[in-house]
Amino acid sequence: MSKHAKKKHAKKHTFVVNGRRVEVEVEGDVHLLWVLRDILGITGPKYGCGINVCKACTSHLNGRAFNPCSVPVSKIKPDDEITTIEGLPATVGKALHPMQEAWLENDVAQCGYCQPGQIMAAVDLVHRVRKQGRAITDADLDTLRNICRCGTYPRLREAIRDGAKQM
Repeated sequence: MSKHAKKKHAKKHTFVVNGRRVEVEVEGDVHLLWVLRDILGITGPKYGCGINVCKACTSHLNGRAFNPCSVPVSKIKPDDEITTIEGLPATVGKALHPMQEAWLENDVAQCGYCQPGQIMAAVDLVHRVRKQGRAITDADLDTLRNICRCGTYPRLREAIRDGAKQM
């Protein structure tokens, strides 16, 4: 049993993760990242800082990028849909999302730790820019704040541009 499960003030929380309705019993102040990783076994979102800075845990909440390390599970509503890197391909009905394919084609990953969060942030960026009816600019790419200790930023930027063309 997880260290977060079934504590004294545990409460049931229901929401959708990667297209599947889940119910967990934890205290309301447990951050969603720990619910995903420790209770549900979804390990794509990584723990980096726990204070919404490094962005290694970036996932999508109702289609928009967010960082589950900074959101208590009590803030998640039953109709909220969370998508992690594991569920991203299903959003396009393929084995890999176009952004994941671009990551591979551009050989972005080195250690790979930050890659799930970066891919999720990149997909969100493309969707936001498309809603504005324009192409991604260098200024847009500069807004991504996902930290990569290996420094693969030049390849990452190319992968985002290539992935956007396929989305």
